[in-house]
Amino acid sequence: MPGYILTGAPGSGKTAILRHLEIDGHPVVEEAATDVIALHQALGRPEPWREPDFAEQVLDLQRKRRRRAEAHAAAVVFHDRSPVCTLALCRHLGSTPPSALLDEIEGMTAAEPRHYERTVFFVRNQGFVEATAARRISFEESLVFERIHELTYREAGFDLVEVPAGPLATRVAAIKQAVDADIRNHRRPRRARAVELLREETRCRS
Repeated sequence: MPGYILTGAPGSGKTAILRHLEIDGHPVVEEAATDVIALHQALGRPEPWREPDFAEQVLDLQRKRRRRAEAHAAAVVFHDRSPVCTLALCRHLGSTPPSALLDEIEGMTAAEPRHYERTVFFVRNQGFVEATAARRISFEESLVFERIHELTYREAGFDLVEVPAGPLATRVAAIKQAVDADIRNHRRPRRARAVELLREETRCRS
């Protein structure tokens, strides 16, 4: 079945939620951008997000991991971010998103075959950000980034389910309850118009 996306600001706790879900037996798909950054930094490139093909590299890894996740067709799969997050990152950096990225998002919103559920879990910030080698962003900047993510997902036609700050177990339980409810009331809306609006906005920004 299509996977559920977890998104939100850097440092919001998505990875901890993903680990909990994985230990509980759910297949998970790791975030791509962090691993692309880590690889480049290990190769001596401290700021790979400034390279012109960074978004394409992230998208390529996202595609590979999503395809591997399709082996779990009967399971509920959770994705740490998606190509929509990569589009949000392009907007945050002020870079033009590659056409392949917009094509991928159009595919995400196609009626069939669907790789992602319409319901997206928006993991809210925890009031702070812990800096890492790949996460060089202040808390104030993360709030701006959070807002860009929210707007980008809504423009793409996804339904955001808020996951507020709180104990990890409480957040995981809330996500599981929402998934159960979503499966019981499964809807398959069309979102092609939302993608066209995204493309039009991108042309205006260019």
